[in-house]
Amino acid sequence: MKKNHKYIFVVGGVMSGVGKGIASSSIGKILQSKGFKVNPIKVDPYLNVDAGNMNPIEHGEVFVLDSGLETDQDMGNYERFLEMNLNSEDYMTSGSVYKHVIERERNLGYRGKCVEAIPHITEEILRRIKKAADEHQSDISLIEIGGTIGDYQNILFIEAARTLKIKHPQDVIFIMVSYLPIPGSLGEMKTRPTQNAVRQLNSYGVQPDIIIARGAQSLDYKRKEKIAMACAIAPENVISAPDIASIYDVPINFEKDKISSIILKIFHLRSKTNGNSLKYWKDFVHERAQAKKELQIAVVGKYFDTGDFVLSDAYVSVIEAIKFSSAWKGARTNLTWINSKEYETDPKKISELKDYDGIIVPGGFGESGVEGVIMAVEYARVNKIPYLGLCYGMQLAVIEFARNVIGWKDAHTSEINPKSSHVVIDIMPEQKKLLEEGRYGATMRLGAYPAILKKGTIAYGAYGEKNISERHRHRYEVNPEYIADVENAGMVFSGTSPDRRLMEIAELPKNIHPFFLGTQFHPEFKARPLHPHPLFTAFIDACLKNRQS
Repeated sequence: MKKNHKYIFVVGGVMSGVGKGIASSSIGKILQSKGFKVNPIKVDPYLNVDAGNMNPIEHGEVFVLDSGLETDQDMGNYERFLEMNLNSEDYMTSGSVYKHVIERERNLGYRGKCVEAIPHITEEILRRIKKAADEHQSDISLIEIGGTIGDYQNILFIEAARTLKIKHPQDVIFIMVSYLPIPGSLGEMKTRPTQNAVRQLNSYGVQPDIIIARGAQSLDYKRKEKIAMACAIAPENVISAPDIASIYDVPINFEKDKISSIILKIFHLRSKTNGNSLKYWKDFVHERAQAKKELQIAVVGKYFDTGDFVLSDAYVSVIEAIKFSSAWKGARTNLTWINSKEYETDPKKISELKDYDGIIVPGGFGESGVEGVIMAVEYARVNKIPYLGLCYGMQLAVIEFARNVIGWKDAHTSEINPKSSHVVIDIMPEQKKLLEEGRYGATMRLGAYPAILKKGTIAYGAYGEKNISERHRHRYEVNPEYIADVENAGMVFSGTSPDRRLMEIAELPKNIHPFFLGTQFHPEFKARPLHPHPLFTAFIDACLKNRQS
């Protein structure tokens, strides 16, 4: 551990979903711009060991790291904002902490002591935080503690942070992201809920150094003074965080209230760079705001009938990847979410896809709505609409091709119809063994795997190189028994595992279709604002050309 390493703990007040992850990511981006090496850590107070078995409709997207660890979607925000790949040490849950402590106790790691929540759980939390800092060799650690002040579940994490503050008072900052409501009948921004949240935090022995005031409008100085007086901080340490058009404006917005100067002053640090080091970030924000071209893209999937409010969480990485590539191509993309079940109940509706510049089928599992997706894939292929299939979207593209081009009408995946005479998508033998043993958590093909690209293909043209590495989260693969038949019929497997056992990318040649491509992996996990993913950019390019024609 570096001497005088700095720690920033970010906690939430008043309500959940207030934007702690975006706030943490933005602070990290700002500190990077000042020349400091940062490492973010997400704490989830759930008893789940990881996020792999959490329902994405309820909890949000499961984000996969290179290591294969299944994590909270905020880890995706960290990677995108900070332009860095994170490690398994950068994510912890209550379940993972307790599991480690209990296993250590079972192995006499505590030498017969009575093991208790305090100090043993809190010590394990701090060990993980310090290990993550060591792994990254960072200057400043940003630790986001999930949940809201007052939750029983996150008390031990706050207690661990408090003990670190006692030992290193000059090296620890607490930032509370709180919400200031404006009741419709009053029309006035109210500070009392935030005051009460700070008092609750004080009852844990913790005093916030900075309060980020989230709300529908900017915070005026009068309310800054009111919060400052009630919460015992300086008025300038209350940062206004109004609702804005894009989350990527947040770092720029925070700097209007000089949050970096406040943090560096508390830590007794000086900036290592000049004041222009957010330039490239501002360029990206500007490009997004100035985009003139309009694209209409249909996202056809299975999980859209639970209410529109879940979509941005369940598919956040796909949405952001599209935004990045669109911005740098001068385009503004409008997404329409289409429940594939609609095509099963009313097949005539499929013709509405002609109005879109491109079609995306994201990842998924299970039987519901699959035939509707296959209908959409066929429509994209026959009508030469740019198509991008992600994971399940590639598997269903292979099934559609096998049914309607090769003529295997019952072609399917063993996930849905294991009795099909042409199981073109099947589970690998090693995965079958895990399922037979009843092992589901963290047992899929997870994390980064290498792939080799075939020259002269769309994929090779997009990446511009032969060897790539991408992240996976799936059990089913293209069945090796049918690879030759599918290729002979005209589909190209342009990306494969180095031993050619696993098919990573399937596409149609450009002389057959302008852009028809599916990936077994999830390219959206590696898309960044300043470095958009090449496959998404190639897709957006194809959509723009389709619109022009």
